Amino acid sequence: MNDKKALIFSAPSGAGKSTVVNHLMETFPRLDFSITATTRPKRGTEENGREYYFISRDEFLKLIEQDAFVEWEEVYKGSYYGTMKLELERIWNGNKVAVFDVDVKGGINLKKIFGSHALSVFVAPPSLEVLRERLTKRGTDSPRAIEERLAKASIEMQDAPHFDVILVNDRLEDTLDKATEIVAAFIF
Repeated sequence: MNDKKALIFSAPSGAGKSTVVNHLMETFPRLDFSITATTRPKRGTEENGREYYFISRDEFLKLIEQDAFVEWEEVYKGSYYGTMKLELERIWNGNKVAVFDVDVKGGINLKKIFGSHALSVFVAPPSLEVLRERLTKRGTDSPRAIEERLAKASIEMQDAPHFDVILVNDRLEDTLDKATEIVAAFIF
């Protein structure tokens, strides 16, 4: 892997991980977002090839058989997510740092794969109550889905110590400043 570096961001759903990642992508031209393949349906204004590669379950299972993924997981029942090897080659062939915005298990798996070539960051909400408010305000999930996400979040929070850095997203401006410092120290 030599100079091939990766930044791994994981968090419970609604903790602010994508906001942090988007800020870093705008701040550091050297970063390139690793687009994850998924079988889940598009939400809101998402586009294929921008936020995710949206593929069918059958296509995903064929790619698993072809050993096309660095890592993959069935995150929610029937919803598969994975990092394609071709995506990493695209990024590293362009001499960029790969940025992952992945679920907690995926983040742990990627850190194991990349070791010291990766910096893993767990973005944590200040509390589960604050997380509930954020998920409700987001308006993309049903009350039942929010409860499922909160139950999963309470389990995911226990995995935070497996990451190199725990970044508590209490006050967004402070969180973005701290994330910028952490990333600058790693990539330069």
